Amino acid sequence: MLKWLWLSGLMIVLDQASKWWMVSWLSLYETVAVVPYFNLTMAHNYGAAFSFLADAGGWQKWFFIVLATVVSLVLIVWIAKLKPTAKLEAVSLSLILGGAIGNVIDRIYYGYVIDFLDVYYGSFHWPAFNIADSAICIGAVLLIIDTVINNDDKAVS
Repeated sequence: MLKWLWLSGLMIVLDQASKWWMVSWLSLYETVAVVPYFNLTMAHNYGAAFSFLADAGGWQKWFFIVLATVVSLVLIVWIAKLKPTAKLEAVSLSLILGGAIGNVIDRIYYGYVIDFLDVYYGSFHWPAFNIADSAICIGAVLLIIDTVINNDDKAVS
């Protein structure tokens, strides 16, 4: 099932290319309105989801790099052990893997994750996110759907 790793690679390329484009176009905290309820806003996330541990003093960078690396290795092994019929599960895990690697590249290179997608309603703004975060979320939702639909222990051989 490692044939699905092309999807991880695609997510990494799309994520890194979009971040490169945003960094070359927007300054930190600069916002460009795209359509109602959606802006492009440059942000740096030193923490994890929702800026968790962003103000922890710097140690969190290494913690999240190690954590994402370990999770990525576990996901690769998991994907490798999937049965050929576990296509949705392979797609789900490949999306999560690509997102995790996309964000860990940022942490290694910049020391933070570049976020720029800003969804809002009125004055409420969802925390800014990126393509990697989207891949992780979509992968997680698909994995839950796969688990509900295929609750027959078909995951590993």
